[in-house]
Amino acid sequence: MRIEDVTPETARPVRRAWLAQTWRDLAFLHWPVDPAVVAPLLPPGTRPDTLDGVTYAGLIGFRMVGLGLGRGPGTPYLGTFCETNVRLYSVDGAGRRAVVFRSLDAARLLPVLVARATLRLPYMWSRMRLDRSGEVFTYTDRRLWPGRARSAFAIRAGAPIASPTPVEHFLTARWGLHTRAWGGTLHLPNEHPRWPLHAAELLSLDDSLVTAAGLPAPPGPPASVLYSPGVPVVFGAPSVVTRERSRPAR
Repeated sequence: MRIEDVTPETARPVRRAWLAQTWRDLAFLHWPVDPAVVAPLLPPGTRPDTLDGVTYAGLIGFRMVGLGLGRGPGTPYLGTFCETNVRLYSVDGAGRRAVVFRSLDAARLLPVLVARATLRLPYMWSRMRLDRSGEVFTYTDRRLWPGRARSAFAIRAGAPIASPTPVEHFLTARWGLHTRAWGGTLHLPNEHPRWPLHAAELLSLDDSLVTAAGLPAPPGPPASVLYSPGVPVVFGAPSVVTRERSRPAR
């Protein structure tokens, strides 16, 4: 199996748009994790994607803007909300690199219910804020349903990164997601322009989303902290990675 290259541009342009949205004011916090620890948390037919033998867990806060069907326009009010996700990195049998979401906290209940019902994505309804003061961005999250968890962190965005490192590309240049749904594992492709990445400084962090997602508590500060003003994104229709075999009746 040949694994696709990590490329800063879309690996496979979406042929038929399924969903459109814009991601704005993103904070990327990442910690290295042993692949053996996260392997049981990934959908069947996928395995941890690694760089130099290491995989990563990410805590990403941002604003979702203009979520809508096809290529838009987005849905007023309901299509714009704060979101914070906990994610892992995967590769499937076709060599497609992607992300696996362990949780996605969002501040609108209806999108949470729709995503949970259709794609079985682990969306959670939360009370959230994203505040900006100059170049300081503060992300706060208090989960309401299902379960209870919280997160509050602040970063200071710095200078643009002219030449991202291989690790920075690995953590951000992802052109799909894997999810377990409807008796199998699905892959949803996406496309967007090259990430405009900035260096960032972590100012504060108080989080329980990572451990609530079934991951070990981070051993210390994140190894990578990045900021991006954002990109417009289009998702394509899902394709099947693998089907789960049904057990014979007894």
